[in-house]
Amino acid sequence: MTGGVSRRPLIGLVIPAAVAVLFIALPLIGLLAHVDWSTLPAQLVSTDVLTSLRLSLECSVIAVAISLVIGIPLAYLLARTAIPGRRVIRGLVTLPLVLPPVVGGIALQTAFGTTTPIGTLLHNAFGIVLPFSTAGAAMAEAFVGFPFLVITVEAGLRSRDDHYEEVAATLGARPWRRFWRVTLPLAAPSIAAGAALCWARALGEFGATITFAGSFPGTTETLPVAAYSSFEGSGQIGEAITLSLLLLAISVLVLVVLRDRWLGALR
Repeated sequence: MTGGVSRRPLIGLVIPAAVAVLFIALPLIGLLAHVDWSTLPAQLVSTDVLTSLRLSLECSVIAVAISLVIGIPLAYLLARTAIPGRRVIRGLVTLPLVLPPVVGGIALQTAFGTTTPIGTLLHNAFGIVLPFSTAGAAMAEAFVGFPFLVITVEAGLRSRDDHYEEVAATLGARPWRRFWRVTLPLAAPSIAAGAALCWARALGEFGATITFAGSFPGTTETLPVAAYSSFEGSGQIGEAITLSLLLLAISVLVLVVLRDRWLGALR
């Protein structure tokens, strides 16, 4: 008893709660049950899997780098300044969270395709072609992972007391020096958590990637795309399960690493 309220669960809520747990757990159990553990080591080191893994890591790291460079300044402005249209900007940043990934891929194609003004400029001036390229896959992953970084960093900055920045200002530190020497170090845990969430989302991105970058082995066929191609195209169910298991393991690892930073408030 706490404050006169019983902590015993309501019987009427136990059954739907159990169904909710099973709703998430059963597909994962089904995946694990269909893994051929005897051939798993050989499949994990196969050329196709290693190529897709390398490409996924490369694209997801690039996506995180892009998000860090442009996301931290935006998160700082949203958290610490009263810029005009802040609510609209925040809503725009979070839109990819609810936008169907395929729509995101089509939107990227209409903005950066080879026949668009930006796409033509990139090709003529720098020789860069984004659609159906590794760079395009990285951009698609950055598009869907970017909001996770901005939201996490903004929340971290909002939760931090600006007392230390005020003290630094009274000691004569200029704004840029305060930003680099005080604000960023204080926000480092939030930046790390946001980068990890952004990386995990980018690594698992499928819809925007296959729509904007396609599915070309060694160029744009990341782990999720390779899993889909194996399952639907070539009918290699074993390889699709292996790739899915690898993505599941990475997702679990991210949750374990972030359990105190991201899930601690839930316990």
